[in-house]
Amino acid sequence: METRRITVLSAGLGVPSSSRLLADQLAASAERQLRAVSYEVRIDVVELRDLAVDIANNFVTGYAAPGLAEVIAGVEDSDGIIAVTPIFSASYSGLFKSFIDVLDPKSLDGKAVLLGATGGTDRHQLVLDHALRPLFSYLRTRMTATGVFAGPQDWGNDDGGSPLSARVDRAAGELVQLLSGPQPGRKTPVLESLPFEQLLAGISAGR
Repeated sequence: METRRITVLSAGLGVPSSSRLLADQLAASAERQLRAVSYEVRIDVVELRDLAVDIANNFVTGYAAPGLAEVIAGVEDSDGIIAVTPIFSASYSGLFKSFIDVLDPKSLDGKAVLLGATGGTDRHQLVLDHALRPLFSYLRTRMTATGVFAGPQDWGNDDGGSPLSARVDRAAGELVQLLSGPQPGRKTPVLESLPFEQLLAGISAGR
């Protein structure tokens, strides 16, 4: 059974964070739908606020601290990304963009991405199309057609049949479609050659 690895990036600043709540719902739906089509799933959740100092230091020194380096490697090894940011001043947060900036621009090439955002008013929902999509298009990712914005009215009344739940399941289903089948960003396993003595022993044993 094949495994799909998804890294969830949450740029929320509060505890609890509405961005993290949305990210968890998207991840849970994607995992459920992937398992329904016979994939094993590995979910890694990254709270970017925990890496804020390391991200800033990376810009100054050009060196990623061990914790940040581990997260960057995890993103590069993932098949899919769920990225959720709060909206500030009609765009993604500075913390979110700063993390994207420390990544190798080529590391997201071909990866499946689901975008999410949270904000204090529905007027911010256009950020998905006018800020987030251009960013991830530049990085040559494969994005779901549906992005998910959650405003204040979406919290506290989510009983599994709310409009937010429907949007979450639809977007997660599209991510599952992108993650099904061969993945363009998946690294090809390196073939190891056996020592000559071992090859010769195998030939001799087959006589």
